[in-house]
Amino acid sequence: MDWLLEPLTYDFLVRALAVTTVAAVVCAVLSCWLVLIGWALMGDAVSHAVLPGVVLAYVFGAPFALGALVFALLAVALIGGLRDSSRLKEDTAIGVVFTTLFALGLVLISVTPSQTDLTHILFGNLLGVATADLVQVLVLAAAAVGVLVAKRRDLTLFAFDPTHAFAIGLSPRRLSALLLGLLAVTTVMALQAVGVILVVALLIIPGATAYLLTDRFSRMLLIAPVVAGVCAVVGIYASFYLDASPGGVVVLTMGSVFALVYLFSPRHGVLLRRRKRAVDAARKPAARKPAARKPAATSPEGTRA
Repeated sequence: MDWLLEPLTYDFLVRALAVTTVAAVVCAVLSCWLVLIGWALMGDAVSHAVLPGVVLAYVFGAPFALGALVFALLAVALIGGLRDSSRLKEDTAIGVVFTTLFALGLVLISVTPSQTDLTHILFGNLLGVATADLVQVLVLAAAAVGVLVAKRRDLTLFAFDPTHAFAIGLSPRRLSALLLGLLAVTTVMALQAVGVILVVALLIIPGATAYLLTDRFSRMLLIAPVVAGVCAVVGIYASFYLDASPGGVVVLTMGSVFALVYLFSPRHGVLLRRRKRAVDAARKPAARKPAARKPAATSPEGTRA
């Protein structure tokens, strides 16, 4: 019990634990749709594109979340505009936009005089989370989860069959914009936990892990946040006793769980599938060879002339 309770005697660690758990759970819920649709690269793009917004917010004295949200929405709009108005495919548009905006953020960090270590934006600053930051994360998390719960049926139909969604009167374009807006809000919320570089892990790994554990989307929406929440708690405790980076340890814990599921999942585990194929091959009876035909018997007299 002392081992479990000692970290909770530090207020900064309690706040870090709360922020990480909330951010991980909300990102995990959204990651189910991202993995299903195939928007992993989109999550990476939005998480990196917010960097200049955070730096500019610091320069003008505005809340970091406001600047990050503005540039997240800007990145989504630019990607959609490039995709719809040129020959470029979506992955190419994503690569152009997010690398350019991320480079802009790095340049702004290098030329901005600051008494604050702005590299915390890149790698997170969990142990420096203030009470106001915790309130901000809780508000954004409640808003994102509320919209996801309210529109879960429409978003699920859009993920599985956009054509059918359009046929029954839903707008795939609006649902896509809604999901991208939620991605922007969730990314801003998770920045406090692990920073720009590692936030994509929270947006992808839990959904990918749940996808390997079940074939039903309703169960996937339950498994992903449970896995993310447990990994967040374990990662924070491990970082405390190892004296390591909290955000990095949390993501490493999620990656380790994904590796175990990838190998040993009852439905889609690589090792278990190979073992099952080997057992099936051993049980399969060997094909019987056809018996050789005997030559026809001839009479002693032989054939008549």
